[in-house]
Amino acid sequence: MRESTKILMKKHGWRIDRALHNYIYFRWYYPYVKAVSLLLRPLKYLTWFKPLKYMGIMAFNRYHAKLISSGDAKKIFTLKEDVRLISDGNRRIVPYKYAHKIIFQDPEYVAVMDCPCKKSLGAPADTINSCIVVGSGTGKFWMDACKKYNPGKISQEEALSIVKHFRSKGFITQAFFKVATGGSTGVICNCHPDTCVSLKASSITRKIDKNVTMNAKSGYSVSRDLSKCKKCGLCAAACHFGSMTMGPDGPAYDRAECMGCELCVEVCPNGALSLYVDPSKPLPLDMDFVKEEIKKNSGEIK
Repeated sequence: MRESTKILMKKHGWRIDRALHNYIYFRWYYPYVKAVSLLLRPLKYLTWFKPLKYMGIMAFNRYHAKLISSGDAKKIFTLKEDVRLISDGNRRIVPYKYAHKIIFQDPEYVAVMDCPCKKSLGAPADTINSCIVVGSGTGKFWMDACKKYNPGKISQEEALSIVKHFRSKGFITQAFFKVATGGSTGVICNCHPDTCVSLKASSITRKIDKNVTMNAKSGYSVSRDLSKCKKCGLCAAACHFGSMTMGPDGPAYDRAECMGCELCVEVCPNGALSLYVDPSKPLPLDMDFVKEEIKKNSGEIK
């Protein structure tokens, strides 16, 4: 048995079904996600059928994403110690029923691989190699068993450069959680609504019920200094979620719709925008906060 497969088995213990699902998911990453993308096509015509929301809730409790800001991504890609926070309290950060473990073991081992969403949805070739994993467990499995998806081991600095590059092109940053992969994060992807199956799934289910979404808000909202605003409209152009729009009197902001992705802050040339932790939203996936929670629970990081 390959070392990477042994790691997957160890990760799941006696849950052979989850270990097998994990293996299938990454071993045949592209056809797996391609099948989901094809399933979404007819669903967009069935948003009038309200009971479909329960199918979305069931699926999203098991597989979902957490938006992370540029600053929080940097904290993940500069970790030097293992982080392991397993608690029901994690739902304050990742507000889903099952997959909410925050685990980054051997975080200096980083790998990048082709994104199955972008491959499935016909993204430009130069954007496809953009899925990043933090940790040697899944990372070594990618390198060992997923060679057809062009995996490559990279440094933390290179991972940050990839994130910065994609954000400059209007891509958001998401951490993915899945029951079948141990209920924890590890995979960080650079996502765009045009070529991301998870964002497309949420756009469909939110038409059925606005509260049914696969993508958890980052935990931030945007503070505006209107005295600095020059009404250039770049913030509205950068927003994928309709929370920042341009009107005759300048930009308007819908805090409830804001996902806190930080793109508008980054494109503002006048420093008129900034993020703040919004207590009405889930807590950010902030490694400083996570480490403090670990200290409270165990007295040490382990």
